[in-house]
Amino acid sequence: MAWLNTEERYGKLSVALHWFMLVLLTVIYVCMELRGYFPKGSAVREGMKAWHFMLGLTVPMLVALRLIARALGRTPIITPPLVRWQHGLSQATHGALYVFMIAMPILGWLTLSAAGKPIPFFGFELPALVAADKAFSRQVLEIHELIGKLGYGIIGLHALAALYHHYFVRDNTLQRILP
Repeated sequence: MAWLNTEERYGKLSVALHWFMLVLLTVIYVCMELRGYFPKGSAVREGMKAWHFMLGLTVPMLVALRLIARALGRTPIITPPLVRWQHGLSQATHGALYVFMIAMPILGWLTLSAAGKPIPFFGFELPALVAADKAFSRQVLEIHELIGKLGYGIIGLHALAALYHHYFVRDNTLQRILP
């Protein structure tokens, strides 16, 4: 398998980033979902929040790498080709995934900034994006949480479409991105 995409399949870089980001997004969601099982202020709960923040802020960097890899290579051809509406839905879903992966970390960073809280990043503290404003922080947090819930649907749709194409349409959609 080549490092960059070919006409037949995604390259090692795209495949590795795709599956690594799945694991990363899963851990980010798990940190937020499980934190509620621990008392407020406990070390475990605070640790899960910090990992959620730090891992979330790595996502845009990985998205940038994915976009560079995508620009350097071509998109592998699906055989047999998708019908027009499926191609359009695929493009829209991928666009929504990229918007999700870029917007969520920015909204999280804005939330912490406006709350006047530190923004941890693997031993460093990132600068605040805005001045402290509790009301603005709550508004941005609500948007962040809403998009987070929508993220389950977008990610689920993406996964279901891949499985549908693999098991029912029997094209090479899923095979192109498998390791």
